[in-house]
Amino acid sequence: MSERDDEEREFDLRWADGAAHKEPSARARMLAARWKENPPGPVPFRAEPEYRGPAVRRPWVSTVVVLGCVVALILLLGYAGVGPY
Repeated sequence: MSERDDEEREFDLRWADGAAHKEPSARARMLAARWKENPPGPVPFRAEPEYRGPAVRRPWVSTVVVLGCVVALILLLGYAGVGPY
């Protein structure tokens, strides 16, 4: 019985995918209705040149943090006596 259900389901999916008219999603209908009265303005592909995120202003901070952690780990392991010596 399960094989027959699978065949029927597959047939239904092929039938639905082959439909000539597909209804748009609820979000697409909502945006179409909203934009009919108030169309959106142009949106640039890239951000404005004056905008800079916090990572762009100080790229050295993350480098200093990572190197500081590595040095602290080396010192901690050295004082703990772990190593080839």
